[in-house]
Amino acid sequence: MLLLMALFPPSRLLLHGTHMSHVQSPKLHSCGLNSPCLRTYPPKHQEETAYKYQTQARIGRKAKSEVKMEKEEGDLVVDAEKLRFEFLQVLRGRRTAEVPLTVEPANPVKHPLFQEIPRPTFSEAMESCPKVEIKNFSSLLKEENLYLTTEAGEQGRLPVLILSMKGSEERRPAIVFLHSTHKNKEWLRPLLEAYASRGYVAIAIDSRYHGERASNLTTYRDALISSWKKSDTMPFIFDTVWDLIKLADYLTQREDIDPTRIGITGESLGGMHAWFGAAVDTRYSVVVPIIGVQGFRWAIDHDKWQARVDSIKPLFEEARKDLGKSAIDKEVVEKVWNRIAPGLASCFDSPYTVPAVAPRPMLIVNGAEDPRCPHAGLEVPKSRAIKAYEEAHSLDKFKLVAEPGIGHRMTSFMVKEASDWFDKYLKQQAA
Repeated sequence: MLLLMALFPPSRLLLHGTHMSHVQSPKLHSCGLNSPCLRTYPPKHQEETAYKYQTQARIGRKAKSEVKMEKEEGDLVVDAEKLRFEFLQVLRGRRTAEVPLTVEPANPVKHPLFQEIPRPTFSEAMESCPKVEIKNFSSLLKEENLYLTTEAGEQGRLPVLILSMKGSEERRPAIVFLHSTHKNKEWLRPLLEAYASRGYVAIAIDSRYHGERASNLTTYRDALISSWKKSDTMPFIFDTVWDLIKLADYLTQREDIDPTRIGITGESLGGMHAWFGAAVDTRYSVVVPIIGVQGFRWAIDHDKWQARVDSIKPLFEEARKDLGKSAIDKEVVEKVWNRIAPGLASCFDSPYTVPAVAPRPMLIVNGAEDPRCPHAGLEVPKSRAIKAYEEAHSLDKFKLVAEPGIGHRMTSFMVKEASDWFDKYLKQQAA
């Protein structure tokens, strides 16, 4: 119930056992209940029509079937509440049985699993994060390891690592950190320690099929392929977003955290998790996705999908074979996105979910030359976000930075930008 109360007004929703029903169906802002983004169990190889950024008659214009988003840059007004309703419907569509949120203690992970060879050992960017020099820092640092139950089943056990400084009795701002593909929460420790030294409660989790939720070097890859074949889970982004909603349930109940000052950030895959987590859950009050925000539909339409596909290529190769194709093409890409993450390249893409964050402070940090997150693909999301923040009289709370000459990697500059943004909007809110 906590997650629903946070996402939607209480009068709009009722709980019946583990199923949600709405008192009054909201008028869908961008995709009807039969659209690709809400078909959570598409038959294998079923032809699916892409959304193509249609406008709706209620906006004041006659709906068009396939209008390129560049031509309607100023036309569409995102209804954030309805988008969140639709997104939650999709997330709930592939859940195992919902269970009460429970917390159990865990032990520190001595040998965290990395699903890549060679195993990474050092991040200059993370080590550069601003940190307060504190005498006897290690002895004053409080570490908590725990598991949250976010749903039934093995992947519903969410590993959480929390670092904070001992001794403070005040409620403090908190930040959730999300790791990149094939890494784990322990990898983020340099960031957690740096933020903890500055008075934050710093939290990291293992995303789905990573870290403690993985058993071998191919766990995540295997989950992606299984999702394509069975349409029963959403390991790419969406399942972890569900965990982030449940995590917010837990964090807002902690006595050491100010529930109005919870930030979220992440790198690459973690940046996508932060972006979508903040779009769907307003309890994340400040958001900084790093090298994560992109235009999935734009990449398909402009033949710029290759770098993103290459990052999880075994999935697309399997789909190519299943579809009888000799090579991966845009049709394969579109079908994969529609099946494993319904709406990712349509009604939940960045032109809709980025503006939905307004008026909460949002900093998007990318590399100007990042082939996985092409800068040109963010022009429409940026323009729509600016409009949304202007209408909320909060234009100063939105910023998109593209670091010149940088591809798909997090830099010390990005880490410092994120640090300054959080200090500005989380610490200044203190009473």
